[in-house]
Amino acid sequence: MSPIISSKILRAAAVAFVKPDGALQGHPGSGKVSLLEEFVQEIVDRTKANPKLYAETAIIVSFDESGGLYDSGFIQPLDFFGDGPRMPMLVISPFSTGGHVVHSYNDQASVLKFIERNWHLGKISNRSRDNLPNPVMDRENPWVPVNMPAIGDLYDMFDFDHAQDHHDQGDDGQDHDNNGDHRDGDRF
Repeated sequence: MSPIISSKILRAAAVAFVKPDGALQGHPGSGKVSLLEEFVQEIVDRTKANPKLYAETAIIVSFDESGGLYDSGFIQPLDFFGDGPRMPMLVISPFSTGGHVVHSYNDQASVLKFIERNWHLGKISNRSRDNLPNPVMDRENPWVPVNMPAIGDLYDMFDFDHAQDHHDQGDDGQDHDNNGDHRDGDRF
C-alpha cells in the first residue's frame, strides 16, 4: 500500500479530494504519468475491494491544465481569465455511462457543480464559475456550447436509472439500501 493513500480516505467521507504530489502528479516535465496511473489504480482497486463502498462511489480523475502542451481544441472565453486547453477527465463508477467520450464542455469547476447538484447545495458565490449554465451542445459542432459561457455538471457522464439495481423503495415510498436503511435521496 502506498503511504500516500490513507485508509481514512476510503471511509465515510461523502466527498474526498486526493492530490498526488511530486512525480506522482503526472504533470508534463515534473511528473511521471506511469506513477500517476499506478496511484489512481490503487485508489480504484482499494475502493472496489469494498463492494458496499464501491456501489455508492464515483471516482473522478481530473488532470492539470495540460502543462502548457498545445491543444487545437476550442477554448471558451468564460471570464477575464478565460479557460484552459482541453484535458482528460475520467469517471469510474457503477453509475458511469462508460465506454465513450463525453463532448460536453466541462472543466475543473464541473466537479464542484456535480457536488452542488448531487447533494442539493447552493452555489459558493455569486461570481464563481459554478453559476454558469450547463452547456447546450450542437451535434454538428460538439466542442462549442451554443449557450456559452457554459460549464457542465458531469451528470451526462452518469446513468442513475440503474440505481434501482442497488436500492429498493420501501413501503413508505422512500429509498432504502439493501439493508432497509433509509437513504436521503443523494446519489452517493
